[in-house]
Amino acid sequence: VQLQASGGGVAKPGGSLRLSCKAAGKIFMMNEMGWYRQAPGKQRELVAVITKGGSTNYGDFVKGRFAISRDNAKNTLYLQMNSLKPEDTAVYYCNGDLGYYTDDGTPIVGRFWGQGTQVTVSS
Repeated sequence: VQLQASGGGVAKPGGSLRLSCKAAGKIFMMNEMGWYRQAPGKQRELVAVITKGGSTNYGDFVKGRFAISRDNAKNTLYLQMNSLKPEDTAVYYCNGDLGYYTDDGTPIVGRFWGQGTQVTVSS
């Protein structure tokens, strides 16, 4: 299974970016999914999580600027980021509780990380 994150890039302060994370493979289960970020020299921190049913929770620093969502039919997670600040600069990682089948049909369940996508907020 792969969690393929995309949508990072460079934005100006006050600008917006939308991140996507697609679970690729023979997915049969996608439960809680989330976005985390890690800035240089800092620990990885929670940005937002969303349950399969759509309940959400955000890091305190988000303060209404970001919105996490998911499309279960497409096995895809999103993060809409508005009012970006320079301190939002970090590598953003998606994470999720997934179940998938291997090529020989073995079911695997676990928590997986995507490869990360760089977000840079600079004027």
